[in-house]
Amino acid sequence: MNYPDTQLLIDGEWRGGVEDRWIDVVDPATDEVIGRVAHATKADLDAALKAAKLGFATWSGISAYDRAKMMRKAADNLRARADEIAYMMTREQGKPLVEAKGEVMAGADVIDWFAEEARRTYGLLIPARAPGVTQLAMKLPVGPVAAFTPWNFPINQVVRKLSAALATGCSIIVKAPEETPASPAALIKAFQDAGIPAGVINLVYGVPAEISEYLIPHPVIRKITFTGSTPVGKMLAGLAGQHMKRATMELGGHAPAIVFDDADLATATKQLVAFKTRNAGQVCISPTRFLVQEKVYDKFVADFTSAYGATVVGNGLEKDTAMGPLANERRIPAIDGMVQDAREKGAEITTGGERIGNVGNFYQPTVIAGAPLDSRIMNEEPFGPVAVINRFKDLDEVVEEANRLPFGLASYAYTGSSTTAQKLGVAVEAGMTSINHIGLALPEVPFGGVKDSGYGSEGGAEAVEPYLVTKFVTTLA
Repeated sequence: MNYPDTQLLIDGEWRGGVEDRWIDVVDPATDEVIGRVAHATKADLDAALKAAKLGFATWSGISAYDRAKMMRKAADNLRARADEIAYMMTREQGKPLVEAKGEVMAGADVIDWFAEEARRTYGLLIPARAPGVTQLAMKLPVGPVAAFTPWNFPINQVVRKLSAALATGCSIIVKAPEETPASPAALIKAFQDAGIPAGVINLVYGVPAEISEYLIPHPVIRKITFTGSTPVGKMLAGLAGQHMKRATMELGGHAPAIVFDDADLATATKQLVAFKTRNAGQVCISPTRFLVQEKVYDKFVADFTSAYGATVVGNGLEKDTAMGPLANERRIPAIDGMVQDAREKGAEITTGGERIGNVGNFYQPTVIAGAPLDSRIMNEEPFGPVAVINRFKDLDEVVEEANRLPFGLASYAYTGSSTTAQKLGVAVEAGMTSINHIGLALPEVPFGGVKDSGYGSEGGAEAVEPYLVTKFVTTLA
């Protein structure tokens, strides 16, 4: 299979930018330039905005029933093309093929779920005070959407926004990641081939700041949705607020994983190692601060270090690879700086802590034990294959540490006590808490954070509501 050049999609036409500018795409495992992606400029954005406005007029007039039929066809297209898309994703992003294919297949499930959920966006018939009066609250699509997505999950991060928008009758402009352009383009092609009218979906690439600063204030755009870092998210949310635009923000995290001394230690270790290995730790909900009760601390450190350190790191196209490279070169010094800072502050590196080789963006699975609270790794999201393990004494102490940071996206806990589990479910300040298993990110459950991790949900019934407005109509017969 070949890796393709990726074009823009504007008003149903796949094409290059009007200025014929392109950006190189690099394989993070080999440092090889494998393709190009078209670079949109203002003229291309104007064309996409015009198309989205017209596309909204068309798409919002199609029934939810018929929209759902086309979306389910798109999901079938995606499943049929999973092997091809997974190959492209591994080449551009680095994750192992099995993870890439799993992401594609999960994306199809997301489409199916939103297609059905949007058929049930019921309004309300409100009892009136006066005879002959009808009071109706209707749910209507908000309008054209601008979506901004990152490189760590090229399908997953687009498909949730795209599916919610289409299911509710909105048109959309997707600004997908330049590092990983081919797989989101293939996702959108699956929708196009399912019969979605021209102009309903538009896809652009380019300079992220220039695109967001142009699209968000534009009067055509009625809602924005962003997944990415907290600093960038705050800027975009502020820009949206200045123009009274609805916004969904799925931002950074620093997830605590709490292990009590009454936990099933073998299960906790196995599940947390597997989840930390996923996508080389480049996951917003990846466990980062491992907080382990004193009685089992030494055993957990030893067992986790042994299992995580044995992870096979390599090119995602190779059969035995369990963890691929980091997605881009700039992640290497960022992670290495945090590791060295922890070491200098007295923490122990029990495994890893170094780059692997000089070709590709490979970094050793790394465990840091006993990092002080003032170390960078305990305060900044590493977004890589680094786990920090610290000890705690009791429930109150660990809840205080779990809530210490301004982030509040995901959290995890393992305990044999139902009382402890119930307390943690309420006390830990996070949008999601998974206890005694890894149970997040299914299409039908909420997905989102609190505090500096953002607001709004990209999963569950709550994910549909931000794409709708409530229109009240009262009539006297």
